[in-house]
Amino acid sequence: MDAGTGAAGDLERLALAFAELVVATVGEFDVHELLQVLADRCVDVLDVAAAGLMLADDAAGLRVMVASNDQAKLLELFQIQHDEGPCLDSFRSGEAIVAQAQDGGFERWPRFAPAAASAGYTSVIAVPMRVAGTVKGALNLFGTPDQPAPNRPAAKVAQAMADVTAVAIEHVRLSQKRVALIVQLETALESRVAIEQAKGILAYRFDIGLDEAFVLLRRRARSQRRLLKDVAEEAINNRGGTTPWATDD
Repeated sequence: MDAGTGAAGDLERLALAFAELVVATVGEFDVHELLQVLADRCVDVLDVAAAGLMLADDAAGLRVMVASNDQAKLLELFQIQHDEGPCLDSFRSGEAIVAQAQDGGFERWPRFAPAAASAGYTSVIAVPMRVAGTVKGALNLFGTPDQPAPNRPAAKVAQAMADVTAVAIEHVRLSQKRVALIVQLETALESRVAIEQAKGILAYRFDIGLDEAFVLLRRRARSQRRLLKDVAEEAINNRGGTTPWATDD
């Protein structure tokens, strides 16, 4: 195979990898499956030994999401447990990390280095997963003596793949937040409608003003430690009821 044929084959693999990532984001996609596609395609396209990926969780901090094999997953977990390693450095700095064990590149991670050596990994590249300048996670690429991690130009490909994936995940998150906001607004509107209706019923029943009726609703809700909406719905269902609202404490 000549150089031109090899380059064309590499470009084809790269194009197919990006196409698979895009297809994986269509419709209501599975985020975990998308991340697994990213890790697997990085191994295939960049010819690295393994890949692992962490994402930030607002509640739990960084979490290991996927890996291309068990060794890589354990090494990702090791980094979180010991708060040390290339993936963490890339996440915190927002920059790509490139290191080779043989030239002392692992010395900055005194606990990670022997764990990586034990797993057979002698080189690593970590790239941040970014959306609009905000780092959402990091992708690790591990190399062995026979299958080294790629150089910086190839790491840019990994960066592009990671960023495409991060943007897709962020769109899902924002979409879910929009849905939650819509539900909250609809609930608030329903509550307001119920409260206004209950005020009208109480005002008519007791021949009082709407403001006074609202005071009765609030008084009962507070004294019974209930939601105002629930008290309002009770008033609607019972058409004011028989309980002496005006004497509630």
